[in-house]
Amino acid sequence: MGQALIMKQQRHAVIRDLLGNSTVASQDDLRKKLAGRGFHVTQATLSRDIRELRLSKGPQGYSLPGGEESGEDALPGIREVLESFGIEVRQAANLLILVTTTGSAQPIAAGIDYEDWPEVVGTIAGDDNVLIICPDSQQAKTIKARIEGYIG
Repeated sequence: MGQALIMKQQRHAVIRDLLGNSTVASQDDLRKKLAGRGFHVTQATLSRDIRELRLSKGPQGYSLPGGEESGEDALPGIREVLESFGIEVRQAANLLILVTTTGSAQPIAAGIDYEDWPEVVGTIAGDDNVLIICPDSQQAKTIKARIEGYIG
């Protein structure tokens, strides 16, 4: 988890720098400029970065949100979401069931997906439960402990 998070933070910093110093007309343009800085990303990762950084696209291309506000400051992180809406997490082998408040499962599942944790293969959300699929029981145990730390 640590390395993936560090890479994401570095990539986000490079995207902010690119937008502050040059015109970025399209996603493909941004992808090429990132590659020039050593960050080779898929279109899906780039779309997620654009969403997380709350970039807007106008006639001149992509731009940062107004003021000094960054994407991390503008949207609540998974920690805050789980703290507010997570109730309990249970493990069954490589699967976790995250019990949430009513109506909160889908945003929480999306938040977990956006975190891009390497221990998570995917999520499925109902109304008040999220199924978190991990590659094995040890990685599920790691995610369970992380989520329990966030829930409090």
